[in-house]
Amino acid sequence: MRSSNTVTRSLTNVTTHWTVAAAFGLVCCAFSGQAAEPDTGGLDVVRVRQNFYMIAGAGGNIAVQIGSDGVVLVHSGSGASTNEVLAAIKKLTDLPVRYIINADGGPDFVGGNEKLRKSGLNVLNGATGAAILAHESVLRKMSARNAKPSYPGEAWPTEAFLTTRYAFRMNDDAIEVFYQPAAHSDADSLVLFRQSDVVVAGDIMDTTRFPVIDVANGGSIQGEIEALNRLIELTVVPIPFIYNGVGTYVIPGHGRLCLQLDVVDYRDMVVVVRDVIADLIKQGKTLEQIKAAHPAKPYETEYGTQEASTSAFVEAVYRSLTAQK
Repeated sequence: MRSSNTVTRSLTNVTTHWTVAAAFGLVCCAFSGQAAEPDTGGLDVVRVRQNFYMIAGAGGNIAVQIGSDGVVLVHSGSGASTNEVLAAIKKLTDLPVRYIINADGGPDFVGGNEKLRKSGLNVLNGATGAAILAHESVLRKMSARNAKPSYPGEAWPTEAFLTTRYAFRMNDDAIEVFYQPAAHSDADSLVLFRQSDVVVAGDIMDTTRFPVIDVANGGSIQGEIEALNRLIELTVVPIPFIYNGVGTYVIPGHGRLCLQLDVVDYRDMVVVVRDVIADLIKQGKTLEQIKAAHPAKPYETEYGTQEASTSAFVEAVYRSLTAQK
């Protein structure tokens, strides 16, 4: 198991560079140009790059890439606001949806699959129906006989891959999907848009709460940390020309648009809490005693505004660590 000291040392140089950038005020103003689009039916549409947007407020965050080939989406939201999502996309472009990438199998990210797919066109033959791409773990989860919630076949991924990396090109951009086993669940991927310099993280990162680690469905604290480390590896800071841009943008599953330093801070938080709980377990503490010790207290103001979030995170870390023995 990687210690927090080892993890922190591995990114000392990156953190130092960002400290320099902060001195120039770049981090503070990084999002000053990211304005919400008006008249979006209650959704927040944030311009990330030219022809790249984030739609928030329809469940999990939805990434929207627009180009000559059409529209590529990462996630489809919960489904409750799909009409509003379609209207928001229509305000951005008249081009059809060609691909929906499901990088997370949770209902907040796949609930809008059916309606968004039917609104699009096949990338190869122009027939009605966009392609839905995902790792086979997402397909397996959605198509299971006892799936809760249950999904119609029209909502299932039409293209499933088995490898840990899947790559293709759309809109003159290389798109890479990296499967992250046993992270927040067993159905997580990171999606990198190389030219756009944007990574979509799903609920591997959630700036609104502590990570939701679904141990019962294959999630683990170590896999979560490894996925966050992989996310950091996929991001780049604007060194040496720190005045020219802000580096790679990260779209989390929920919450605000992020930069590499935000991911480093989030990863470090997870590592620290993991190590504190691991030490309490070594002392023979029970789960209830560990919860009473408030191992995540330094971070509760930012990530534990909902008490249930803190309790669930501590319990998931405890069960993940004890299951490894």
